[in-house]
Amino acid sequence: MNSILQYIPLNYYVALAAILFAIGVMGVLFRRNAIIIFMCIELMLNAVNMLLTAFSTFHGDESGQVMVFFIMAVAAAEVAVGLAILVMIYNNIRTVDIDELNKLKG
Repeated sequence: MNSILQYIPLNYYVALAAILFAIGVMGVLFRRNAIIIFMCIELMLNAVNMLLTAFSTFHGDESGQVMVFFIMAVAAAEVAVGLAILVMIYNNIRTVDIDELNKLKG
């Protein structure tokens, strides 16, 4: 059974993943909202997942797709813990702005 991944050149996947990862890095570095930062981290993880799936299909080995499954499970746990922390912070100081959170240090 042929997959559509086999008809699209591998370098297209690499370029798309690089663009998505770069967008995620830019969002983490330049945005001040914690929820947006979490979304950008998820975008970076999804770019890596796409590359793992593409390389796995290209080489005919399913181990990359198994790794994607574990990465998605860890990402789901990270989102649950991160959002719980953000909800608690929002309940205390009524903002999720990173600059305001730096004032909590001292």
